Amino acid sequence: MSPASGTTHARTPGLAPEPRVLIPLRIDGEPPALGQVLHALDGETMGTTWSVRFIGPSGLRLAAIEAAIVRACDEVIAQMSGWDAASDLSRFNRAPAGTVCPLPDDFATVLDAALKIAAASGGAYDPSAGALVALWGFGPSGETALAPRHNDPAFRAPSPQDCARVHCGWDALPWDGARRTLTQTGGVALDLSAIAKGFAVDRVSELLGALGLRDHLVEIGGELRGAGLKPDGQPWWVDLEPPAADCALAPLRIALHGLSVATSGDYRKCFVDATGQWRSHTIDPRTRRPVEHGLASVTVVHDSAMAADGWSTALMVLGPDEGLALADRLGLAARLVRRRPPAEGGGFEERFSAAMRALML
Repeated sequence: MSPASGTTHARTPGLAPEPRVLIPLRIDGEPPALGQVLHALDGETMGTTWSVRFIGPSGLRLAAIEAAIVRACDEVIAQMSGWDAASDLSRFNRAPAGTVCPLPDDFATVLDAALKIAAASGGAYDPSAGALVALWGFGPSGETALAPRHNDPAFRAPSPQDCARVHCGWDALPWDGARRTLTQTGGVALDLSAIAKGFAVDRVSELLGALGLRDHLVEIGGELRGAGLKPDGQPWWVDLEPPAADCALAPLRIALHGLSVATSGDYRKCFVDATGQWRSHTIDPRTRRPVEHGLASVTVVHDSAMAADGWSTALMVLGPDEGLALADRLGLAARLVRRRPPAEGGGFEERFSAAMRALML
């Protein structure tokens, strides 16, 4: 494989791989002033956990900072959660056909970004696929007649006819970006779960910056953003999550200095249907079926956590070849990890986009 189209690395189980380090192309700024200390706050939100680390003086009102972080996350939930029946998103999904819905600013920002990713990915990511995702048993309405709990032996995958009947089509959404209004055409179910969490990370990072806490690391459900430096002048180092503990791929450590990272993986949510077939939770809106190309995970590094979150999902749907080609075409820093079938010796292999390789020492 030529350098222009990506690099593939395969590892043999049992061998100790050498770790790789990724750093931003530029690290600047001054370390925090002397006497600053590392503060840590943690909590729960969006059905997962959040954590924040930041540098500041010892006398900070941590309770007030924590309350501000919780409010920022609660605002994202109130606008974009499919699990909260009172959210703006849920109200849109229930609205009668023909209803013109003005969207709050943050909701509008995320939807606009989601539609741009949908267009650039050829519909591999589709924010209007909520009904399709629910049909396959994922999302807030997973326990339906067609999709009960996946560990129930009675579970049956929906038929092609079932899938064809539900609405799914980002390019048909009547979105007026200038007026920030979206019209419910009937049966449209938005699902922003693949991008809203990243947006929340960006929001919390912006909040900390506005509070004068420019040196920080924000994490929500595994999506991260780092800014500034630690007291020792080092950036925020994080290890990228492997698709399996025994995958035998070399560890990846990245310096999050003005960067965000998000990973989509088929190992987080999956099920085995009544026929014994393993199913990924990643649904391809174009085929209306779970993906079957063997990608185990996709990690995207980006200035924006929202973009990293959305693009990791889009590339996960596209697969190892099409996804890598698009990442290179758009200049996205991406790592794609594929499960090799038994005929190829099993195990895992990874591919890096050109932009991701540029970050590697």
